[in-house]
Amino acid sequence: MTSNDAQGAGPAGRTLDVFDVPKFCKAGVMTKEGQDFKVEVQTVPVPEPGPTELLIHLNCTGICRSDIGFMRTEFGHKLSSFGVQSPGHEGAGVVVKVGELVKDWKIGDRAGIKPMWSTCQNCQLCWTDKEAYCPTRLNTGMRVNVTSPAHYTQPIPDGVPDHVAGPIMCSASTIYRSIRESTLQHGQWALFPGGGGGVGLQGVQICAALGMRPIVIDTGEDKRKICTELGAEAFIDFKEVKDVAAEVVAIADGIGAHGVFVTAPSAYAYAVACIGTRVGGCIMAVGLPPFDSPMIVGATPRQLIYQNLMIKGTLTASRRDFADVLDLAKRGKLKSITTEIFPIDRLPEAVEKVYRAQVVGRCVVDFNS
Repeated sequence: MTSNDAQGAGPAGRTLDVFDVPKFCKAGVMTKEGQDFKVEVQTVPVPEPGPTELLIHLNCTGICRSDIGFMRTEFGHKLSSFGVQSPGHEGAGVVVKVGELVKDWKIGDRAGIKPMWSTCQNCQLCWTDKEAYCPTRLNTGMRVNVTSPAHYTQPIPDGVPDHVAGPIMCSASTIYRSIRESTLQHGQWALFPGGGGGVGLQGVQICAALGMRPIVIDTGEDKRKICTELGAEAFIDFKEVKDVAAEVVAIADGIGAHGVFVTAPSAYAYAVACIGTRVGGCIMAVGLPPFDSPMIVGATPRQLIYQNLMIKGTLTASRRDFADVLDLAKRGKLKSITTEIFPIDRLPEAVEKVYRAQVVGRCVVDFNS
């Protein structure tokens, strides 16, 4: 969650040719870790990129719920053990300085920051489009949070505004990866419990663009409205429906969903029931519950066998996935899900709203406003 207050860093979506990189910038800094975590905006030194690295001025960054999970130590890791104080892993900006050995980037190029800061690119997992599982991967905002390696920085094409591109770096690409691995096809029912949030809304749009039929489970008229506008064929308000799984089955041809994309961990409890009697259905685990959670998702061997049921988890995206989703956005198939924009000085307020689940879609911090 850092920015460079550089001359020449124009409004979101614009780049200029000359940058006067300052010695200090504003950043969201974790000052207290744990259940009662605290984030403040502080002035910190601007880092120097290494020989093979880039320094990026962030125009905007999305606030992801997993940032809060890391600060609350919900996932079994302490950011402080890695020396990280500024969590955050989805942003869009421009290159303002390049390392002396960098040949394929120049000042003013648009660039994205994504959840994986770097992978080795030289192991079987990296070669086979599973680089998110690379054993030497480094996570942005968890283990590193300053500059960006040139070989792994994501180019952002013209025609994709920063407020769209920023969240693509995590929420859209993460759910796209899960949709890819589900192997769902045109015309099939895709269910998104918690679909009014950042990841789910991106999934709704992607599935609609690919010809699938999205169903959303969430609550509230504001979420119903945005989900319907972005492609959901049906919206189930879990506060108004007695049996959510039965409603899903009724909508999905009286049989059940072809795929359930669980972004809200509470939905693991009823995800299998939403498949109904569908043969060949899949449960895709996306949302990560706290490390000490007793939550289990599963089915009997009989159901797995007789319904050809698949339960599968996915992590984050590969570089191919990022390129695919950015292309969808460039073609107008992926609209902005940003419903609130905060200036950097109000970053703690944005974090608090995400923590309290008071955000529809994604809230974004704009470093230029």
